Amino acid sequence: RSWDGGAPSDPKKLNMSDDKEKPADGELTAEKLSKMRQQLGADDAGPVDLNAPLSSDGDDDDDEGEEGDQDAAAAGAASAAAPPRAPLKQRSSSMMGMLRKLNLTRPIDDEDLDPVVAKLKDGLMSKNVAEEIAVKLCESVRTSLRGQKCATLTSVKAMATQALEEALTRILTPRRRVDVLAEVQAAKARRQPYVVVFLGVNGVGKSTTLSKVAYYLRSNGHSVMLCACDTFRAGAVEQLRVHAQCLDLPVFEKGYGRDASQIAADGIAFAKQKGYDVVLVDTAGRMQDNEPLMRALAKLVNTNRPDLVLFVGEALVGNDSIDQVTKFNQALMDLSMVREPRLIDGIVLTKFDTIDDKVGAAISMVYVTGKPIVFVGVGQTYGDIRNLNVKTVVKQLLK
Repeated sequence: RSWDGGAPSDPKKLNMSDDKEKPADGELTAEKLSKMRQQLGADDAGPVDLNAPLSSDGDDDDDEGEEGDQDAAAAGAASAAAPPRAPLKQRSSSMMGMLRKLNLTRPIDDEDLDPVVAKLKDGLMSKNVAEEIAVKLCESVRTSLRGQKCATLTSVKAMATQALEEALTRILTPRRRVDVLAEVQAAKARRQPYVVVFLGVNGVGKSTTLSKVAYYLRSNGHSVMLCACDTFRAGAVEQLRVHAQCLDLPVFEKGYGRDASQIAADGIAFAKQKGYDVVLVDTAGRMQDNEPLMRALAKLVNTNRPDLVLFVGEALVGNDSIDQVTKFNQALMDLSMVREPRLIDGIVLTKFDTIDDKVGAAISMVYVTGKPIVFVGVGQTYGDIRNLNVKTVVKQLLK
C-alpha cells in the first residue's frame, strides 16, 4: 500500500480498511476502559514472573502428609479389627508368593508387569493422556524393565513408577528451550521486529493468549504491535482492538474479507518502519479439517516466515489434542508449496488453572510434535501466564 503524505502521525490508529468502522463501534468510554484495565490487571506494576508458583504447585507435600496420616489411621483400624490368623500351611503359601515377588535373583517377566502396566495406563488415561500415547508410554516402561532384577526391597510397581516418571520428565523437558525474551533481543540487534503467529482451532483463547504474551513482553520493556489477521470471524478485529486499548498498544488492521497473508506482510513492514520490537499476529480460528482455511493459514505462515509459530490449545482436551496439533502441522507442511515449510515451533495451553490434575494434554501434544510447551494460561488477567512446571505436572500425572 502506498502512503500519501507518509505514515499516520498517531501509530496507534492503524486501521487502513477502506470501510472504516464508526469510532463508536471500536472505542470504549474512558470509564469502561478504566474498569476493564483494572479487572484484567493491565496496570499491574513490574515484569511478569513466568516461574511464579501457582496455588496448586505447593499442594503435593501437603497431600503426601495427609495420605500418610490416613494410611496410619487405616493401619491402626485394620490392626484393631484384624481377623484370626490363617492356618500355618495357608500362611506359608502366601509367604511363598510374596517371596517370589521379592526374589532378587529372578528377572522381571510379563507376568509381573501386566497388572502394573495396566494400572499405570489407566492412571494416565484418567489424567487426560490420549489412549495411544498412554499405551506407548507404558509399553516403553515394560520394555525397559523386562529382564531386570528387583533391587533390595524394591517392588516391581515402584520400579515401573520410577521408569514412567523418568519417561514423562524426559518428554516434557524441551530439547530446545524457546526463550522469547532472548530471541526478541537478538532480533532487535538485527534491527528486525520479532514476529509471532498464533494459530489454533476455534474458541481456545488465541486472542486472549496473544494479549497475555503482549503484556508479558511489554512488562519486560519491549515495544509491541498487534496485527489483526482474523478477517473471517465477525467481531474478531474489534475484540483485538479492545485488548489493544486495555494494554495501550497499537493494533494494525485492515478490516474483514481481505487476504490475511497480505495484512500480516503489511503489518510487519509497518512495524519495521516504525521500530517496534515485536509483532504479534492474530489468526482466525479454524477446524483442522477445513482445507480452504488451512490453506490460507499455510500461506500466511510460509509467506511471512515468522520467528515463532505457536499452536494454542486447551489443556482440557484429551484425544482431540493429538488430532488438532498433528493436522495443523501437517497442513502447514502439505499446503505451503515451498521447499522448507515453517511448522509449529511451540505450544501454548490455555485454561491450565481449571484442570486440577488432568494435565495429560501436555504430554499428548509434546509427545506427537516433539515441540515444547512455551506458555500456559493460568487465569483471567493479563499477568496470568507461566512457564510449564515439569516437576509439578509429572507429580500430578502419577498421583
